[in-house]
Amino acid sequence: MVNHPSIQPRKQRKMRANEALHLRHARLSSHLSETLLVKYNRRSFPLVKGDTVKVVRGAFRGHEEKVASVDLKIGKVTVEGVTTTKADGTKKARPVDPSNVVITRLNLTDPLRRERLLRTGKVDATKREQLKKELDQEAKAQKAEIEKFKKTLEEREQQEKDKRAAEGETEAKVDPVTQKPILAPKEEEKHEHVGGEHLEKSRDETQKEEEK
Repeated sequence: MVNHPSIQPRKQRKMRANEALHLRHARLSSHLSETLLVKYNRRSFPLVKGDTVKVVRGAFRGHEEKVASVDLKIGKVTVEGVTTTKADGTKKARPVDPSNVVITRLNLTDPLRRERLLRTGKVDATKREQLKKELDQEAKAQKAEIEKFKKTLEEREQQEKDKRAAEGETEAKVDPVTQKPILAPKEEEKHEHVGGEHLEKSRDETQKEEEK
């Protein structure tokens, strides 16, 4: 749909409601961080799933994580870790406006996106060739990270399956939102409290005194 030159609010709202998807996606753009701005010589870029962003406004200001999903209908994105708690205690993803985040790392696994960066970047021929090599290297590194994550996820799913089989359970618990099996959190290293031994000794002494 061609942008209508009308200044009437009702016609502008109608234009937004009937807008094509590629035009809606162009509106879902966020500013690049200072490092990326200097590197690609452009101010902003449309968001996609997998981009690493930093929230700069709101209650989650300073939170930096990957984009989980992009909603073209409402014009917002969801960021991993940015959630809200419902009345029943369950957590739900909290939509974030693209103007409230800054892109710190681009998802370069899509060759069309890399081509667009090279095409629209205001750099000379020498820098463009160097930038192309850097983009290809970054894309390979990101693909390797994705493959490693998928492999780790498959191992965790297999461990959960073996654990359920040992306990006699047949079906895994499914997340009502994502419809995916719920995995147990990773086991973290247990750090003992520095003053734990002294605290236990003092408790034992107080108990003995009370018994006397």
